[in-house]
Amino acid sequence: MKILIADDSRVMRQIVTRTLRQAGFGGHDIVEAADGRQALDLAAAERPDLIIADWNMPELTGVEVLRRLRAAGNGVRFGFVTSECTPEMQEQAREAGAEFFIVKPFTAERFGQVFAPILG
Repeated sequence: MKILIADDSRVMRQIVTRTLRQAGFGGHDIVEAADGRQALDLAAAERPDLIIADWNMPELTGVEVLRRLRAAGNGVRFGFVTSECTPEMQEQAREAGAEFFIVKPFTAERFGQVFAPILG
């Protein structure tokens, strides 16, 4: 399975990758995007099975990426790992088609709960 991790922080992309491994999901092909525009481009070029995105990124926000993907007919599994969490953000994410919303700081256990049904 191919996973696209979109976050403007290189360190956070590495932490998400490491936490996926710690949660038992280390055998997947990881692709990284440093901003929303790159995430949108890589979603088209790489055809990932899952996108894990930050909410706030340069160029396009995570929810803008999700909305554009859905508008283009792309049903890729998509969710957020973000430090901000308001009820409005969670509602926007759900309405746009997000499957999960993980708040930083997160744990390998939380990743296990969320990703076990998705990544098996």
